Amino acid sequence: MKISARNVLKGKVKQVKTGAVNSEVIVKTANGDEIVSIITNESAKNLKLAKGKAVYAVIKASNVMIMTD
Repeated sequence: MKISARNVLKGKVKQVKTGAVNSEVIVKTANGDEIVSIITNESAKNLKLAKGKAVYAVIKASNVMIMTD
């Protein structure tokens, strides 16, 4: 599969927290960084997400803001 997004990080699902409508998915990359994504419960089910499953975190954003105090 090919994708236009430039930021694709391979990792494994660390945890899936299922809520009433959405699921919070925590992905741990090979270097230990964690990425959190909020997706619909239906998407989590369709992707068969579970702890330890290999996944890709795809980051596609038109803006990334950085702030300091």
